[in-house]
Amino acid sequence: MTEERQRAIWAIYVWCRRTDELVDGPNAVYMSSSVLDRWEETLQDIFDGRPYDMLDAALSNTVSKFPLDIMPFRDMIEGMRMDTRKCRYETFQELYLYCYYVAGTVGLMTVPVMGIAPESLVPTQTIYNAALYLGIGNQLTNILRDVGEDALRGRVYLPQDELSQFGLCNEDVFSLKVSDRSREFVKHQITRARFYFNFAEEGASQLDKASRWLVWSSLLLYSKILDAIEDNDYDNLTKRAHVGRANKLLMLHLAYTRSLSTQGFILN
Repeated sequence: MTEERQRAIWAIYVWCRRTDELVDGPNAVYMSSSVLDRWEETLQDIFDGRPYDMLDAALSNTVSKFPLDIMPFRDMIEGMRMDTRKCRYETFQELYLYCYYVAGTVGLMTVPVMGIAPESLVPTQTIYNAALYLGIGNQLTNILRDVGEDALRGRVYLPQDELSQFGLCNEDVFSLKVSDRSREFVKHQITRARFYFNFAEEGASQLDKASRWLVWSSLLLYSKILDAIEDNDYDNLTKRAHVGRANKLLMLHLAYTRSLSTQGFILN
């Protein structure tokens, strides 16, 4: 990527990290709705060219150079609000909305910086949808990887109705006991995450050539986390799926190979 694009992606990442740490960082104990309200006001100032500090200035500079829409940023803040008041999701539709707020938004934020390949014949909206689906797939993968850790914090980011369909409930999650039913449930969730990754791959292939490697790396590395859960015999309660260094390097090489083409690849 060009240095200008690198700096822009860094500025977006820093803003997202700072937003996330309002809820999950060391000072999260002081979190309140007024804190997020002030953060949203600061966001508007950034987009209006009135940054508060140097990190805000980096994003304000990015906004001045790329056609960023403020809405995904506002939606991410809404996701933080949701995280402070909700730790149960009755249906996948509810969980999908959460995933959009905290991760799908990142795809929408970054496409204007990544750029679309001049030779692409795919509709722009399709590419934005693919970026959104990559964020959804990544967040679903995060949730599956962290079920055990989240349970220790009293959180269950799993569709309650689907747990019931597999004969499970929150107490089964909190007990951290792996069973045939929990394994079948995890298999179902992995299939869904891969569904979103498969949709995302078309967009990854249509980005500007200099940006594709980054996105394909995310796609493939997160897909390997799902593979690691399978390798752990679908135990995401007592084991944390881990992708080793050798596998990461292999995926980076494969991602680079795929980034050279605008043709899509369906992930297994």
